[in-house]
Amino acid sequence: MKMNFGGVEETVVTRDEFPLEKARKVLEKETIAVIGYGVQGPAQALNMRDNGFSVIVGQRKGGKTYQKAIDDGWVEGETLFDIEEAVKKGTIICYLLSDAAQIELWPTVKKHLTKGKTIYFSHGFAVTFKDKTGIIPPKDVDVILVAPKGSGRTVRKHFLEGRGINSSFAVFQDATGKAQEKVRAMGVGVGSGFLFPTTFQKEVYSDLTGERGVLLGAIAGLMEAQYNLLRKHGHNPSEAFNETVEEATQSLIPLIGENGMDWMFACCSTTAQRGALDWKPKFKKAVEPVFDELYKSVESGNEAEITIKANSKPDYREGLKKELDAMKNSEMWKTGAKVRELRPENQK
Repeated sequence: MKMNFGGVEETVVTRDEFPLEKARKVLEKETIAVIGYGVQGPAQALNMRDNGFSVIVGQRKGGKTYQKAIDDGWVEGETLFDIEEAVKKGTIICYLLSDAAQIELWPTVKKHLTKGKTIYFSHGFAVTFKDKTGIIPPKDVDVILVAPKGSGRTVRKHFLEGRGINSSFAVFQDATGKAQEKVRAMGVGVGSGFLFPTTFQKEVYSDLTGERGVLLGAIAGLMEAQYNLLRKHGHNPSEAFNETVEEATQSLIPLIGENGMDWMFACCSTTAQRGALDWKPKFKKAVEPVFDELYKSVESGNEAEITIKANSKPDYREGLKKELDAMKNSEMWKTGAKVRELRPENQK
């Protein structure tokens, strides 16, 4: 379907022109091997299984995620295998391990990527930064991407609610002449409502910028800055948190999602409207240089190098836990935990 976004015409794939029945037909002879059962793996595997596709899971034995796969109904020796066995059996390999784990396991995976198979990614990182990852797919396999615009939890939640999540899709290599149909079918299979075209490179550039910017890094930094300012001026922790986080997440951000920023502004008091319209340009001007710096760091491969180096350390998970615990145990987020206890759904 042709759609105009801000004066730019794009082709968006919907379930009307590519329904689930068509997706099943395209992939009816395929065995889809989901490699990795951490973030995106469970949601995509379960959605495809529920949609009637032939799905198996490959995961290292002995860990929490292997047990999670068993708890989710995957059966050892039937639909759950170690990674190498799953790659052997699969004709479409969904490579959903972390970026660092993808690098580590690539020699094992590559030797089983025989002619005519498909390797599927949900992130353009490995292929775009191949000089750093060493991940170069064989020339005789299809290389495709479907990147849901949400966490694995959101992908599964939307599916169970009967909603489709927005996803980007791309074909990097079409060895069989069927990659375009396969990628659309996979997009529908994993629970996408709308599929937006991109490239592997553009996907990873936008994704790394978004994660470090508005989606995670910037919003966390803005919240901390405002909370700390209010506390410095004598506001109680609960007041500082409610005005910084609770109202944003429970009231205003949902309004943006419903009908846009202008509608959210229109739903606020005239005092709030005037102040927001006056101060928005100042915040925009202040952060534009930071975003310029961020995008250049992504584009140059610097962010990829930092990520690979950090995530490849043997004690990475321990270090990550310390960083997340420091956030969790800060006054701001301890206050947040207490505020959330007061929500009706959390009352016993």
